[in-house]
Amino acid sequence: MPEASVSQVFWKRFRHNKPAVLGGLFLLLATLLALFAYVLAPDGSSNANQQELRLIALSPGTRVQVVVFELNKPTATPFFKRLLSGDAQPAAFFPVQRFRLTTDSIYFQAYTRVVDAHADWEVLPLQTAEGRYGVESRRYWLGTDVMGRDLLSRLLLGLRVSLAVGFIAVLISIAIGASLGAIAGYYRGWVDQFIGWLINVIWSIPSLLLVIAFSLALGKGMWQVFLAVGLTMWVDVARIVRGRVLSLREQEFVTAARAMGFSDLRIIFRHLMPNVVGPIVIMAASNFATAILVESGLSFLGLGLQPPAASLGMMIKEHYPYIIMDAAYLALVPGLVILLLVLAFNLLGNGLSDAFDSKVKMM
Repeated sequence: MPEASVSQVFWKRFRHNKPAVLGGLFLLLATLLALFAYVLAPDGSSNANQQELRLIALSPGTRVQVVVFELNKPTATPFFKRLLSGDAQPAAFFPVQRFRLTTDSIYFQAYTRVVDAHADWEVLPLQTAEGRYGVESRRYWLGTDVMGRDLLSRLLLGLRVSLAVGFIAVLISIAIGASLGAIAGYYRGWVDQFIGWLINVIWSIPSLLLVIAFSLALGKGMWQVFLAVGLTMWVDVARIVRGRVLSLREQEFVTAARAMGFSDLRIIFRHLMPNVVGPIVIMAASNFATAILVESGLSFLGLGLQPPAASLGMMIKEHYPYIIMDAAYLALVPGLVILLLVLAFNLLGNGLSDAFDSKVKMM
């Protein structure tokens, strides 16, 4: 029988690690939900920010009748634009407790928490010059938040923000950490000493304080969060890559590459870095989980994304007083999503570590 390739051995080891596979499948599902958040969300408006104060803190599963006013738009929102940023002109709506339709009008009673059979009836024409009124039934599967917004829609967009911040931050940390670590390990001498000193300085500062400092210096917003988190997570990547390159630089293939006259950059990025992919991938999974926690912490402190953007940490901040009330789920649900994301990335990272480690035997 032919000997199995390295990739075949890796996938065979990984498939036998059931927690890692479950973590990977959960993250795949979460990624798909995040990518298609605006398509799947009941509230497809930008940032899922349609507010209705009469619907504050509805219980999960509540169904409400609403009168919807749809504008006569010259063109519909393109699919890819809607996929990225939602519907710029969503249909306006307001809840009603009773209604009846005629050939040209809608008669309704405004929504109240306590049903009033003697409330005044109001009337609207079905068709106007600006658009058309209609009535539909809406179910709030996870209820509404303290501003009357659909909680499920906000949760899907908060999931998108967490994964986006983690992905960009990990890319930044790998680009910086892998480059500096490889250069330090390959050249050694004063270059290694200087980069080692820089690593020790950054490493000596608590990560959260460093992120807060970057956030205050760069400002508040999506891209500022990407940079702030990414610029504080490269240290561990640099240390691991440096140690790996130090052990590889004396190998025969590196000596042969030097003898053939290859440049240092080619040797580093074409011959050494492919042999460091395993530790980098494992570190990326760990950093992804850390980035999600840091972004949630920043948003909870008010230093991350700003309203009306949806963020899991911001959702916890807005609703944590409800933990001691009858609507604790408003804060517990986004906290549970953060917990599951971090757990899935840790399980995936452990599985990747075992798959890359040749000393671990398959059961």
